[in-house]
Amino acid sequence: MNINEKEAKELICEIGGRVYKNGYVVANDGNITVRLNEKEFLTSPPGVSKGYMTPDMIVKVNSAGTKLGGNLEPSSEVKVHLKIYEHRPDVNAVVHAHPPYATVFAITRMALDKYIMPEAICGLGAIPLVPYARPSTLELADSLIPYLSKYNCFLLENHGTVTVGPDLMTAYFKTEEFEYYAKILYLLMGLGGGKINELPRDKVEDLIKHFTAGNSFMHPGYVKF
Repeated sequence: MNINEKEAKELICEIGGRVYKNGYVVANDGNITVRLNEKEFLTSPPGVSKGYMTPDMIVKVNSAGTKLGGNLEPSSEVKVHLKIYEHRPDVNAVVHAHPPYATVFAITRMALDKYIMPEAICGLGAIPLVPYARPSTLELADSLIPYLSKYNCFLLENHGTVTVGPDLMTAYFKTEEFEYYAKILYLLMGLGGGKINELPRDKVEDLIKHFTAGNSFMHPGYVKF
């Protein structure tokens, strides 16, 4: 696996613009990384708005987080992303953001575990609530380890979201789906006394069987009852 570095830098900037314009981050929040090959990774820099990044700002690091190239320094959050890459060889991109509706669930410590929409079931699967750890620390990186083998989307307690994918567009679209699902669930909880009609287990299993067949990016714990 070798990804074109120039194209990857340009795509990181494009996705950064989408994340910023959609309100999933503000100011200099969030982080985006891409695996170039087994030993090299690209990361967005600290102190720069994701909506105003340019390719020359993107930093290249090795698997230890040591800077290999770039005009700026690597984000302090890169250690968390590198831990994901270490434990998930199928993951080539990671997006961390603070989308408002999903972050409300993170702060109220409410797991996004309702099976209400076929798109969310097939596109996201179960989403674990990862216990709080201080941002940009090895503690946060280690807190993700128990969940990495089974899930592709993570709700960080009192913090935000992390989504992963085999490529950057997939990881980003999972962030979009994540926030949309959280918004729908949030609105449902305020309507009709909070009554939520979940799809029954047999319908969920039928969806998985017919819409996720042949997709190697699904994991055994993809849906949990």
